[in-house]
Amino acid sequence: QVQLVESGGGLVQAGGSLRLSCAASGRTFSSFDMGWYRQAPGKEREFVAVIRTTGATRLADSVKGRFTISRDNAKNTVYLQMNSLKPEDTAIYYCNAGYAAWGQGTQVTVSS
Repeated sequence: QVQLVESGGGLVQAGGSLRLSCAASGRTFSSFDMGWYRQAPGKEREFVAVIRTTGATRLADSVKGRFTISRDNAKNTVYLQMNSLKPEDTAIYYCNAGYAAWGQGTQVTVSS
């Protein structure tokens, strides 16, 4: 089973940028659709972005134009570039592999 480790979270001011990384174990990384989800305090986990094995991407409407998802199959890593961050982006961000495996999450806090 694939294991996922997220990194790159932190505290940033509104309008700033962060890049999250998710490193996956195993040799089947390229066969998985990879996604990012987030969960804010008191709210349910929600979809943020997905990148399919073909390289096609889909993003939530709330982050379109600000976030970009990408993957490097040679490094078994998926990235989430987050620009123009808003306080409402504050959440724990989770990496997902194949709509099944989850990482432990990384905290993103955006101050106003």
